[in-house]
Amino acid sequence: MARDERIDAYIDRQADFARPILEHLRALVREACPTCEETLKWSAPSFLYRGEILAGMAAFKAHATFGFWRARLVTGTNEPGAERESGMGQFGRLTVISDLPPRAELIAMVHKAMQLTEQGVKAPRDKHSKKPAAQMPEDFAKALASDPAASAAFESFPSSARREYVDWIVEAKREETRRRRLEQPRREGVSRVADGHRH
Repeated sequence: MARDERIDAYIDRQADFARPILEHLRALVREACPTCEETLKWSAPSFLYRGEILAGMAAFKAHATFGFWRARLVTGTNEPGAERESGMGQFGRLTVISDLPPRAELIAMVHKAMQLTEQGVKAPRDKHSKKPAAQMPEDFAKALASDPAASAAFESFPSSARREYVDWIVEAKREETRRRRLEQPRREGVSRVADGHRH
């Protein structure tokens, strides 16, 4: 597989934490699927096999992502909506290489994705399934109630963005981290914080 210089440039301009993750994923896909084609889709690196998207990766300010086009069929997850584009990919927010599954597992997934492409299997679509509305944590609701501007900005988000923002709050593992995230909207404004944590 020929290297796409645009992907070299994309990786070179990412944050220090992201470059090793992207290089690792690129090398792994190239090894598992030597005939893949590198390209950019939606301004992010993607890998094509037989003219179809096999997988893609991206880097943001605080995390990187990686995902397969036929997500559920490749990874085996039964979570509805796994195929939709998201800021999380199928492996969550990646900040170090060890956030990814083991190398052998990922290579097996690439092979599975190739097999599905060869068989002409289409990615399942969840046209009628929608994720439930975000469950508002009590402490976040109080924080918004104390700042009408932040509350109005939050309510202006699409439901998917509100859900992602709430997930960002509740996924904090340490109480200190959660408190800091709760304070950020009042200090910096919800819109700025949302843009920062998603990108």
